[in-house]
Amino acid sequence: MVEVNLWSGLRSLTGGRQVVEVEASDTGELLRELVRAYPALQGPIDAGVSVAVDGRIIAGSLNEPIRPDSEVYLMQRLRGG
Repeated sequence: MVEVNLWSGLRSLTGGRQVVEVEASDTGELLRELVRAYPALQGPIDAGVSVAVDGRIIAGSLNEPIRPDSEVYLMQRLRGG
């Protein structure tokens, strides 16, 4: 299981949980499993998120490997110009 730390805006969609656990081996599976476990996360994930794995922000790759002991954060994608 992978522990996923959520930004504060998502916690109301997961019953107030700051950290949730899902079974995933890469970033794509992580996002799919988060939506499966917490369907209300579909909208924010579709709107755009970044996944930080062990201190590296993975903005576009759905194939980035995740180990069970990885430090994972789901973050709101920053946009700017």
